[in-house]
Amino acid sequence: MSAVLAAQFLSAMADNALLFGALALLRLERYPDWTDPLLQEFFVGAYILLAPFVGPFADALPKGRVMLLANGLKLLGALGMCLGVNPFLAYGLVGAGAAAYSPAKYGILSELVPAPLLVKANGLIESSTIAAILAGAIAGGTLADWNVWGGLAIVTACYAAAVGANLLIPRLAPAHPLGQVSLGAILRDFWAALKVLIRTSDTRFSMTGTSLFWGTGSTMRFLLVAWVPVALGITSNRMPAYLNAMVAVGIVIGAALASKFVALNRADRVLPAGVLLGVGVLVLAATRQVPTAFVVMTAVGACGGYFIVPLNALLQERGHRSVGAGHAIAVQNLAENGAMLLMIGLYTLAARAGVAIVHIAAVFGIALSLAITLLWLSRARARTLGRQAGER
Repeated sequence: MSAVLAAQFLSAMADNALLFGALALLRLERYPDWTDPLLQEFFVGAYILLAPFVGPFADALPKGRVMLLANGLKLLGALGMCLGVNPFLAYGLVGAGAAAYSPAKYGILSELVPAPLLVKANGLIESSTIAAILAGAIAGGTLADWNVWGGLAIVTACYAAAVGANLLIPRLAPAHPLGQVSLGAILRDFWAALKVLIRTSDTRFSMTGTSLFWGTGSTMRFLLVAWVPVALGITSNRMPAYLNAMVAVGIVIGAALASKFVALNRADRVLPAGVLLGVGVLVLAATRQVPTAFVVMTAVGACGGYFIVPLNALLQERGHRSVGAGHAIAVQNLAENGAMLLMIGLYTLAARAGVAIVHIAAVFGIALSLAITLLWLSRARARTLGRQAGER
């Protein structure tokens, strides 16, 4: 676990610093403002294209070695950006590495720890990730204001350090070696896992909730970049990074509370926090003071951390028992990145159409709260029907 946490921290810190470096690079090279979210579309597009393959890949090989190869791809993408490769293509390569990394990172937890400790293990990995987001966001914004190219070089060095940390992860036996290695076999394998997870109430519930969370998180990053100059009158790279960092602080708090108070079989208890997540975004839309913005973003993060950790653990445990944790996380990634692609796409269209960023934020918060409320009602109905079927 120590090696996994170290590798995850370094890789996630570099991921978050790279985003702010890449955004600064777009401004340096005079790309239009509305192209900022397209960076994430290239990143997310790699996740979606590779979704059928990364789960079987993660389960067919020792997961520590999969993490090593994935961080190597991220390193190549960051190095390409330093060397003048088109920033969208380079960031897409980083996305390909992240797509391969995710199912191995989460899937290895269910192989290292028993089910009763999975929520705590997820709390550790999420806390490590969020600490990395905190450090990466602050470092990325600060380095971008200092020197764009120098910042990108430092980020590339962080990926190299993550590759080194991956070498310390124990070599575990593959979870589900593939019987056939062919495009058709892999696609059929992924489709079979997808059907199992959609038909299972717990995994369907978990994937819907985590998709809403990560779609929100990705969109919020770009929304903050546009919102800060308008609402707070600050034009530096640092302030959006600092606000993202406050979200990270809140998620650490929320993840710790979830690890302590939410058992795996009571994951429904996180749904009120999901509703409050949307309320927080709505409050942010009306905020005009920096201290208030910091408090609001910390509260948004705390709701998010409390919401996401038990849902991730639920999917890993149920997925490990049915289709394999790597397969389950790969299907989850498809759902989450589909949500990201949709939400960021809608945000990009609204921004290009000239809709005021404050209005976008308000509508976004209301829609998120309504979506999670519908998920809550659907989950309650499914549980009621399940109890009635058991009574018969």
